[in-house]
Amino acid sequence: MEIHAEHGGVVNLPASASRKAPHLLQHVAIMGAGPAGLAAAETLSAHGLRVTIYERMPSPARKFLMAGRGGLNLTHSETLETFLPRYSDGAAHLARFIHARPPADIVAWANGLGQETFIGTSGRVFPKSMKASPLLRSWLRRLQTQGVEIKLRQTWTGWNERGEPLVSHGTAPPEPIACNATILTLGGASWPRLGSDGSWRAAFEASSIPVAPFMAANCGLLVTWSDHFQSRYSGEPLKRIAVTFEGDTQRGEAVVTRHGLEGGAVYALSAKIANRTQGGAHAVIHIDLKPDEPLDLVARHLQRRRGKESTSNWLRKCLKLSPAAIALLREAHRDLPGEPESLARLVKSLPLTVTGVTGLDRAISTAGGVRFDALDENLMLTSRPGTFVAGEMLDWDAPTGGYLLQATLATGTAAAGGVIAWLAGQSTGPR
Repeated sequence: MEIHAEHGGVVNLPASASRKAPHLLQHVAIMGAGPAGLAAAETLSAHGLRVTIYERMPSPARKFLMAGRGGLNLTHSETLETFLPRYSDGAAHLARFIHARPPADIVAWANGLGQETFIGTSGRVFPKSMKASPLLRSWLRRLQTQGVEIKLRQTWTGWNERGEPLVSHGTAPPEPIACNATILTLGGASWPRLGSDGSWRAAFEASSIPVAPFMAANCGLLVTWSDHFQSRYSGEPLKRIAVTFEGDTQRGEAVVTRHGLEGGAVYALSAKIANRTQGGAHAVIHIDLKPDEPLDLVARHLQRRRGKESTSNWLRKCLKLSPAAIALLREAHRDLPGEPESLARLVKSLPLTVTGVTGLDRAISTAGGVRFDALDENLMLTSRPGTFVAGEMLDWDAPTGGYLLQATLATGTAAAGGVIAWLAGQSTGPR
């Protein structure tokens, strides 16, 4: 099955290139039809190259569409000085690519696809439709206009002895693809049912290409709840909280689940917690249920006389805590102190034992991937000239909030630029 997709142009198609017969154009094969692969195809086809995308799933960009169900977060409006440190250790490797395609370019690109954007109260940037599907349809139409071909149900399996990429269709044996360059955008290892299962790692390791182990990131925390708390409060939100782990504090919201906590307030800490809880170890997080009020003010509120009120009603009136927040307070600390200062300290820093994180199959993203020391400055594998890597395959991670998609699009564009520069010095015959 084949789909002819479309492109979103940032580079004008050269008239000389458009007059060439397709079979005379240099051919670039892209493995993976997620955002990084589509971004690379966009730049390459605009430059006049023939582009074919090979995608193992029955349709392109499945994880992208899933991410857009709750409102597609394209990027963030904060300055790059604040934006780049969100990538932690990966910032040093990603900074150049994000500077070349910064958040403002992502906004302009979306607007150019007919998907106007807006900035939310958190500073995050969304399309006004709040959906991924209209943007994807427009993107694919543009790619189709530029002649990009997408072949579905095609699985990359590695390389043959001549270094050509191998692709299999269904149960058929893998066949080599004749191309001048290859870009691999095969994703990480989260949400495998959507196509990113990390199976490409075996071929990399067989070729002695260094890959950092995958770990779940931007994922839920596992907490052992009592039967009462689990059955009564599963699905309830904890709004306007702050969560701290090893000196790192994240503000936002979380949702109580049957197995622990999900949501933005814990996702940004999950990679670090996953690392600490390997091998059965536990981690302790601290939750501030009133992050907008200082300790002394919380203690002053708690000086209100209780009278005959239940503890829950008293806390609700004193601190305006939700039933879920009050229940969490009592779940984590069964015997609440009666002295206002001690209770205030608990409200401001409630310890909660975490036994681990949810698995890769439910993680929003993964830490780990192809190490940057295996690549040159243009994202080409140093051991396989002409093969480039982009997107979530690379060893970087970031919190939710637009940072994941921003770096995915930026590295896809950068890999395409690397291909263009590399081909400029190569012969025009297929590799």
